[in-house]
Amino acid sequence: MTASRTLVGVDVGGTFTDLACFDEATGTFRTAKVPSNRGDEASGFLDGLSAFGDVADLGAIVHGTTVGTNALLERKGATIGVITTAGFRDVLEMRRRDRQHTWGLWGDFEPIAERRMRLEVAERTLADGTVRQAIDPAEVAAAARALLAEGAQALAIVFVNAYANPANERAALEAARAVWPNPHVCASSEILPEIREFERSSTTALNAYLMPVVASYLAKLEEALGSAAFPGSFHIVQSNGGVMSTGTARRLPVRTALSGPAAGVIAAAAIARAAGYENVITADLGGTSFDVSLVAGGEAALAAQTTIDFGLVIRTPMIEIATIGAGGGSIASVDAGGLITVGPESAGSRPGPVAYGQGNERPTLTDANIVLGRINAERPIGGKLARLDVEAATAAIARTIGAPLGLSPMDAAEAIVKVANAKMAGAIRLVSIERGHDPATFAAVPFGGGGALHAGALIRDVGLKSALVPRYPGVTSALGCIIADIRHDQVLTLNLMLDGLDEAALQERLAAAAREARAVVARAGLATEGIEIVTEFDMHYLGQTHTVAARLPAGTGLDGRPVTADIVRAAFEAAYGAAFSRLLPGIPVKIVSMRTAAIGRRPAFDLKALAPAADARLDTAARGTRPVFFEGAFHETAIYARLDLPVGAVIPGPAILEQPDATTVVDPGLVARVDDFGNLIVERAQ
Repeated sequence: MTASRTLVGVDVGGTFTDLACFDEATGTFRTAKVPSNRGDEASGFLDGLSAFGDVADLGAIVHGTTVGTNALLERKGATIGVITTAGFRDVLEMRRRDRQHTWGLWGDFEPIAERRMRLEVAERTLADGTVRQAIDPAEVAAAARALLAEGAQALAIVFVNAYANPANERAALEAARAVWPNPHVCASSEILPEIREFERSSTTALNAYLMPVVASYLAKLEEALGSAAFPGSFHIVQSNGGVMSTGTARRLPVRTALSGPAAGVIAAAAIARAAGYENVITADLGGTSFDVSLVAGGEAALAAQTTIDFGLVIRTPMIEIATIGAGGGSIASVDAGGLITVGPESAGSRPGPVAYGQGNERPTLTDANIVLGRINAERPIGGKLARLDVEAATAAIARTIGAPLGLSPMDAAEAIVKVANAKMAGAIRLVSIERGHDPATFAAVPFGGGGALHAGALIRDVGLKSALVPRYPGVTSALGCIIADIRHDQVLTLNLMLDGLDEAALQERLAAAAREARAVVARAGLATEGIEIVTEFDMHYLGQTHTVAARLPAGTGLDGRPVTADIVRAAFEAAYGAAFSRLLPGIPVKIVSMRTAAIGRRPAFDLKALAPAADARLDTAARGTRPVFFEGAFHETAIYARLDLPVGAVIPGPAILEQPDATTVVDPGLVARVDDFGNLIVERAQ
């Protein structure tokens, strides 16, 4: 029997589950959008897959998940215990002595492990790796039993200086696993063998915090897929934009913290590159949040660490994404000062916007777009409802926003949209202007269920040169699951001076790290066109605290190409000069850590598969007109079935383009054209 070559990407969001299906044998592409079932994601998952036929006929599934993100943001992870070095019980609570409010002396923080759940054992490893005091396995086992008795569901073992020598942690891990009733045990030398005491402790603890949650979620999905006789492989998108096996996801669930948003960035970057745009800002507007990321030179920016919420620091490579609470379900209200606020509280999928008729009486951003006529109440996306209740949405806006401020329902609805637009513009400025990038040289790539509704506002309010709306904006993150390469990142602290560098020893470490990372990718089980190794050193001048990432030329230290001190120095000076515009001659240079990434390049996805049909015509795409509210007045607005538009079609604003997964608004004063891939290029009218 020939294995199926049908690949499905699945992005489970708070409101909808989005799916993209590509049949490599025929080159055909299909999409689906079904309601998410919070708490029973497996049923929505299978409902979406069934839109493509028999699940038993699918070849592979790649999933972008928000279960880890939600568990962290909502503090709904497992009850965990921590075993640590005597005297270091409070590292998670002390953090970096940062403050929740920069200019205030108030605020509180509760670590994910209560103090009574953090136990100490006698052990000591010095910074040079010398073991001064070995652990007593019986003491570790006793601590593990005590934590189990207190209700711990997962265990994190974090010893000081374990990055320099993991011997004590490994012995403790063996002793703990002998008495622990489940596989949810991890040690810092497995998760992050890197200097930085708090970041290593936080990342390891959060990994344990997510282990039961992610493992349970994956088990339900795999059980459902097994019941449906799914014969293929199942994979997870990780926060760095790569794909990993479900086995790796169970062992390193902390790497799923930004899984869903990362998939969207990967797809948006690929779509933009194919369309000839190297510099873009991705803008993902979903039901609960607005996620933005900057792509420069065709590459998404990776951060070494991120903060999910105050005090919850994860140090693992992640695509840099800024998130604000301004999604379609974000609730609008008037605060005590008489100002309109939108979010961060969200109506989610249940009860959802007022217009959904599921019991919510507080207006949302989606309700405002419905009242303004920008969303077609007779043809809601996702197939969740037959019709949206415009009257109820109008009454809620009038009561909650209009009456307190003396505004008509239409003016109040437009005010809600403008406030949300201002928040989105601020997030885009955060990743562009505040990091030295001129937004006038970037195009927005709005996607998600609501991103394309606000494309014109992003251009106008931020000063972006244009917007590129993908062919299927509502399922872009699901498409990213299909496009993403397989990737595994790992880090090792070296603490080596560049002067007098032992080049042969460093070469051995490079080769060993590459072999280990390559093996993880090879075990993932998805076809690749080869595995690329990327090596970076975290380096600084002696006496400095912060480092720069110095990337070695491709292949250095591998395949017979030696690594030398001169090559490393050149890489460091290029990175340092780019960051600070100057070097510091005469000051010794230190290699702090080595980062190795193995990237299994997936077969190229031909985005021409998304292009409009050759016989598409503008006149057959036209769906008449309807009045839509812009800038204080109604405008008779042309309506089009977007997927029926031909390549080269030019649509002047105001216009609304509707499709099953999203709605695109072309504001007055803007014009949209359809490119060769079916994308919409939205620009200012000349």
